[in-house]
Amino acid sequence: MPTTLLPFDNTYARDLPGFYEPCQPATVPEPVLLFFNRGLAEELQLGLAGQDDAALAAMFSGNALPEGAQPIAQAYSGHQFGQFNPQLGDGRALLIGEVIDRHGRRRDIAFKGSGRTPFSRRGDGKAAVGPMLREVLIGEAMHALGIPSTRALAVVSTGEPVWRERTLPGAILTRVAASHLRVGTFQYFAAHGTPEQMRQLADYAIARHFPELLASENRYLEFLRAVAERQAALIAQWMHVGFIHGVMNTDNMGIPGESIDFGPCAFMEAFDPRAVFSSIDEMGRYAYEAQPRIARWNLSRLAETLLPLIADDEGQAIELATEVIDSFMARYQHHWLAGLRAKLGLRGTVEHGDHVDTALGESWLDLLHAQQVDFTLAWRRLADAAEGNEAPLRALFAGQPGLDLWLQRWRERCAFEDATPNITPRATSMRRVNPWLIPRNHRVEEALAAASDEGDLTPFEQLLNALQHPFDEDPALAPALAPALARYAEPASGEFMAEFRTFCGT
Repeated sequence: MPTTLLPFDNTYARDLPGFYEPCQPATVPEPVLLFFNRGLAEELQLGLAGQDDAALAAMFSGNALPEGAQPIAQAYSGHQFGQFNPQLGDGRALLIGEVIDRHGRRRDIAFKGSGRTPFSRRGDGKAAVGPMLREVLIGEAMHALGIPSTRALAVVSTGEPVWRERTLPGAILTRVAASHLRVGTFQYFAAHGTPEQMRQLADYAIARHFPELLASENRYLEFLRAVAERQAALIAQWMHVGFIHGVMNTDNMGIPGESIDFGPCAFMEAFDPRAVFSSIDEMGRYAYEAQPRIARWNLSRLAETLLPLIADDEGQAIELATEVIDSFMARYQHHWLAGLRAKLGLRGTVEHGDHVDTALGESWLDLLHAQQVDFTLAWRRLADAAEGNEAPLRALFAGQPGLDLWLQRWRERCAFEDATPNITPRATSMRRVNPWLIPRNHRVEEALAAASDEGDLTPFEQLLNALQHPFDEDPALAPALAPALARYAEPASGEFMAEFRTFCGT
């Protein structure tokens, strides 16, 4: 029986009949709360402060759904590694409901790993402890880095095994998102639905995420443009922290512009534009350097679904949509360059500034690649160099001539902005955007192995705590964390990274 009333207002279930399948989560034998994001729960205005761990475990396992929940499995299609699958859908996820947070934003609350649905095909619909805690670590790290992301509200172990390559302890994640609308959602109804359903879906997405477009002369074209703009900004942010999503299928590109689905993802260590860590990406389709191009490709698939709404004349619709798609790389470059300038400590532009600063940034990345320098620490130590302390930066490089030449160019560029430079503000601003801590892959694997294999959550909790302070290198800013932070900032060994692979966790 329901034990709690949550403030649900479920527009997707109410306004889009036929776009989902009602489905109940499976009952689990021994739910135990492994993680609960109390700060996020307060932001969502869930009113759960008085609930004990047992009650929370029952709720977020699905054993005692709160009043107002309407669990549904959403329908969607997707291009997976370039191949179209006409029917995917929520095979192990359920949208439980929507709430309005304290900022007035509508947010989805969904289960992942809660059992079979009508879209499961041959899957068991379950999930394991390790991959679900991985969602916590990566999502919360992205949030702390200032990158739009889905977030974890809770993880509950189920007390039952799941079978993958080996037997693993089962778990259910509760994920919070601006919505779970995807490019693949539009592909599904373009392939299976009616023209009226496509219009209904597009109008729902616009009203929910881009209400300012409702009065536009061609709101469907402007919707495509707005989605492309958010993706351009998001991918630029990924690139600036060395994040590799690993599986940028169209069903993993969200309409709201959030990072979603942290299965075979990783953060790059030694800089390599062709870095791939996904075990299933054998051809490098979703390599680090390919992410902007793949985003454009995915947006082209969205544009195809919207053509009948953009214009009655197909040729005109194609022409209008093509203009939006063709402008994507320029919009991505705009966001990338703005982020690059911030990382370099540059505030303004100079004559022919875009070309000058792009060349400066690209030559820096070429230098990192040539000497296999750690991406995160190189940027952070550049901030030290801005204060005149070059030793930490030089320690990262095997040879100095290339670095010396580049530093000279960088200082000359900085001098255009500061006739009498005050170096401290530049270094401070650089440290606000260049993190010291990222989810180092070996530390993530250590924490997940301890939780999954030994039932020890301490490494996970300590790592999560550290990742919530990615810019706070100064022990005075986080004195309680100081002894542990240095350990979490250390790169993995070359041997570890050479063999490191991530998996989808299904």
